[in-house]
Amino acid sequence: MSERTLIRKATVITSAVAGEVLTDTDILIEGGRIAAIGTDLPVGDAEVLDFTGRIVMPGFVDTHRHTWQSVVRDIASDWSLTEYLAGLHTGLSKYYRPEDTYAGNYLGALEALDSGITTLVDWSHNLATPEHADAAIKALQDTGMRAVFAHGGGNKQWGAPLPSPDNHPEDARRIREQYFSDNTGLVTMAMALRGPQFTTPEVNRHDFALAKDLDLRVTVHVGDGYWGKSGPIYKLRDDGLLSDRITYVHCDTLADEELDIIAASGGTASVSPDVEMQMGHGFPATGRLLQHGIRPTFSIDVCSSNGGDMFGTMRTAIGMQRALDNAPAVETGEVIERIGLTCAEVVRFATIDGANAAGLGDVTGSIVVGKAADIIALDDRSFSITPMNNPFGAVVYAAHPGLVRDVFVAGKRVKKDGQLVGVDYDKVKALALAARDHVMGEMPGASLGGGWHPDL
Repeated sequence: MSERTLIRKATVITSAVAGEVLTDTDILIEGGRIAAIGTDLPVGDAEVLDFTGRIVMPGFVDTHRHTWQSVVRDIASDWSLTEYLAGLHTGLSKYYRPEDTYAGNYLGALEALDSGITTLVDWSHNLATPEHADAAIKALQDTGMRAVFAHGGGNKQWGAPLPSPDNHPEDARRIREQYFSDNTGLVTMAMALRGPQFTTPEVNRHDFALAKDLDLRVTVHVGDGYWGKSGPIYKLRDDGLLSDRITYVHCDTLADEELDIIAASGGTASVSPDVEMQMGHGFPATGRLLQHGIRPTFSIDVCSSNGGDMFGTMRTAIGMQRALDNAPAVETGEVIERIGLTCAEVVRFATIDGANAAGLGDVTGSIVVGKAADIIALDDRSFSITPMNNPFGAVVYAAHPGLVRDVFVAGKRVKKDGQLVGVDYDKVKALALAARDHVMGEMPGASLGGGWHPDL
């Protein structure tokens, strides 16, 4: 097989510029990167793929997912935040063996890749032992996707009591040296810290110092429900911990001034609309972030509760924000002449803005010459997007994971004609079932079927 691939005559959403669509456009992939973009590019020895009529775009970037929970997917679909903390963090999480963590990460990352998410920030906060961390990393590596392993401690740090008096595990140092010393490779590292909402001031300062010592980006929960009203951004500012290398997850109940502080520091934000609305975090902060000069990004978050694809997340986010934008006019009887948030902008949140938040904006997130060829192609043989009148509207409102026919990561075709390449579905399913049965079987009172609510 040729190491060069030429995509022919696609409808290309670049994400490089808001609203940019290139029609009947070729993309040459060479050495894992985008070598040329144009029309009627010379073939040479390249493998030619005729994608006439198909939407080709950057792979999606999920900026915050607890991937280890995939083997207990949907168990929390009817849970409150309190039930989630009891059922997962002081419950099921402590029964995970390293092999269960591997199964969860492998299944969850493949699910993401299959649906067109080529870059995943794995917010890995069930690392009870070094062996659990090793298993989580290996699973990400085995999928062939681009990922950021965000080291987030384990049950000791996330279980009761909160705020936690326990420092972030020192094993992060070993992981940094053993796996990620040179910041290269498809899988890189960040720190998933608890922040001032969930730790004592002393522990929080220790954890941020550890991240700085290891020269790693930080991703941290803030502004999620009642806890978010405790002024976490003020506390970070007062302790001198703000930087442009922090992604703030949720932000729903932060004060306006806190959002201004984040913007001034160059921080980024991750919005998880489905979980935020279900678990009482508050209204998703998409519009408020924009008003304060912060580009939102999107994340799945709790895959034990909601679906794991970006299409559903985009629809939830844009629908909720449009409702919030329209609400004042409904009350006053005014007529909205033009919608504020466009589908084109939402696509950028899910691609290049996400890449920037993951610290990978110079690598992926847009179709630009020189960047990694992290590309997805949607099937044009679908009544849901035929005829193709508005590519952005099609992606946000009409597309779904079943339309993702081809996926490239660093130029390698990891999904071909609707099937992940080299993935044994039966083997993955067996791993997932074995992990689920063990974890659920160890938890007193836990049951399948949707009727179980953990004791509080």
